[in-house]
Amino acid sequence: MGKRDAAEGVDTDLVAPFWLGSQEPPETELSPPPAPAALVPREVAITEKPSKKICHSFGSNDSDSSGRQVWADVTDSLLHLIVVLLSSFHDFLAVTSTCRSWRATVSSFLPIYHFSFPPLFVNTDLHNAHRHIGDDDTSDYPLSNTQWQLHDPAKTNLSLRRSALRQTPYHVRYLGCSYGYFIFYSFEQCFLVDVYTGTIMKPPKFRHSDNSEIYYGILTAPLSSPSSYLLLFSRNSMFQWQLGANSWTEHPLIAERRIHQIVPFKGKMFAMDSLQKLNIISLAPQLGMSEIPVVVCGQDMVKPWLVVCGDMLLMVDLCIRVHEFCFQAYRLDLTEPAKWMKLDKLENWALFISMDTRSSTFSCKNPERWGGKSNCIYVPSGSKNSDKPWIEVELGQFVPTSSHPITYIFGWKRKQLESFWVLPSLVYGVSE
Repeated sequence: MGKRDAAEGVDTDLVAPFWLGSQEPPETELSPPPAPAALVPREVAITEKPSKKICHSFGSNDSDSSGRQVWADVTDSLLHLIVVLLSSFHDFLAVTSTCRSWRATVSSFLPIYHFSFPPLFVNTDLHNAHRHIGDDDTSDYPLSNTQWQLHDPAKTNLSLRRSALRQTPYHVRYLGCSYGYFIFYSFEQCFLVDVYTGTIMKPPKFRHSDNSEIYYGILTAPLSSPSSYLLLFSRNSMFQWQLGANSWTEHPLIAERRIHQIVPFKGKMFAMDSLQKLNIISLAPQLGMSEIPVVVCGQDMVKPWLVVCGDMLLMVDLCIRVHEFCFQAYRLDLTEPAKWMKLDKLENWALFISMDTRSSTFSCKNPERWGGKSNCIYVPSGSKNSDKPWIEVELGQFVPTSSHPITYIFGWKRKQLESFWVLPSLVYGVSE
């Protein structure tokens, strides 16, 4: 069982890994205090169920036992009111670590984008710390050298440095990040690495009918969901693996339609391809992909991102001038004919996008609650001299390219691991 904070009654095993201190984190990799096995980086063949926690008592007498029951007996509706008031991932850890019943209840709540706290920022500048000189242009790198640091925009004095298992003898390529997991690929082998814990999971090996490069990977649902699939894409094929299965399913694709991004929205998987066409990916009764004809009400698209924002599916795109650029947003209207409708404001929402469209995008309602700004888009900063590793840009506000190079915005080093945003897998629930 986890350690206990006598003042607050919180199981600190999940909270402790975040370093609390000054604005400057230590240079060396942090070693979190003892925690359950699920939080220690390790390599496993299948997903391991977390230990079944119960509400802890502060002592052994009857009054303490009664107090413990009070925590467990909080109604779901009251707990929901608590959750919607959370303003950071750190707060979320405190609530879900109170007792097993709270954690299970929170896991059953509405889709994750309804939470009001921002995603964590993953700084991947550490990942090439052990590369040799001259290796900057390589697309494969040792998994054991992969390092990253997590930052919480709502708690800027907190950070956590992580790395993959040191003894893993594979050179890997980044395919994307989905539901809190890095997706890496090495010849015939995929690796799912938990961004928050460093835990590695290996799906079964697979073979494909040609030698085309695997360039993109995504989970269709959290690993805690029985309907979770891992999808991989090559130039000619789409591959599907269901959690727990021993084999993969392959489906042919039209070669020129390279997939740039996939997002789940209202029970469907929407995909943007290299021709900037919108598609729906179907998993049942058989794997497939079909295009949705959509009219763009505005300028031609430059580099679109898909973002789920409440009950809307948005497309964020760039408007580029000679020495400046801005972000614009469009809302998908599926009434026939389907069309992208331009939005002038995001109202009380903030969006989070990464330069690499294979990394997940996020939205957050009422960002002022954690110190953010509404009607803004948060993107990784291209400057090494910035106070924060991200910048906030108001929708429609032009930004000089001198402060944020267009080459960085376009993310032309697509095979490299770029900084991005993530909600850890813990937020999406756990298997019981």
